[in-house]
Amino acid sequence: MRPKQWIKNGFVLIPIIFDKKLFIFSEFLKSVYAVSLFCILAGGIYILNDIFDIEKDRIHPKKRFRPIAAGLIPLPIAWIISISFIVISLLWAYIIKLKFFYVILVYVIVQFLYNISLKDKVILDVFCISLGFFLRVISGALIIDAKISHWLIICTILLSMFLALSKRRQEIITMGKTISDQHRSVLKKYNIELLDQMISVITGSVLLSYMLYCVSDKTIKNFNTDKLIYTFPFVLYGIFRYLYLIYKRNLGDQPEKALFMDPPIIINVLLWVIACVIIIY
Repeated sequence: MRPKQWIKNGFVLIPIIFDKKLFIFSEFLKSVYAVSLFCILAGGIYILNDIFDIEKDRIHPKKRFRPIAAGLIPLPIAWIISISFIVISLLWAYIIKLKFFYVILVYVIVQFLYNISLKDKVILDVFCISLGFFLRVISGALIIDAKISHWLIICTILLSMFLALSKRRQEIITMGKTISDQHRSVLKKYNIELLDQMISVITGSVLLSYMLYCVSDKTIKNFNTDKLIYTFPFVLYGIFRYLYLIYKRNLGDQPEKALFMDPPIIINVLLWVIACVIIIY
């Protein structure tokens, strides 16, 4: 179920911070429900992913030790658990709010299509991963009736693509070109040079979109301050630090490990959140 990767569900909380509802208990509770739901749903999806990739995972140096690939959990049991978690999440979303349910349903459909086909389609594979983050932000907004800036949505999509491209790059480096092709067929359509160029483009785009969000007239009017631009250094440092972890410490395939295990990243994220809260509230 990959609980370490549930940190991605923190994207659900972005709208409540930027819609100035963080300290409204009822709204905060709704966001916590949404995060919890995504954790259950993500667990079900990860199990589904392991079922579909069981043979490919067995040739991966690390993934071959996962319970399903290692044969520790029978496939029928894995199917039951996966489907149960997905159905429970859909029912819970339906009970909470209909619009929220629709977003969750789209997320499930996208993840299913990704697992059976789209993860083998060059470029589309990273778009699917990016869409998952985008839908998390949208769901976080819908559940509290928040309005979020288009620039913030664009920044979220670009940041998630940055993480996905970094993951693809590290997969090729870790496993070698031949083995990586066998593990994930889409990797034979990429190479390090292409991924480096794409990462460079995305890196600049993330920084530019965040800057434009901070200085846009709509943002200044909404928060009654033009000081949000002072949070930009934290974003800049975070991107550069992550690039360091990718290129010097080869952690691109484990973004959750970088966020949990790298003290500078942890401190930087906390300082960014604190700065945003102080400036906005």
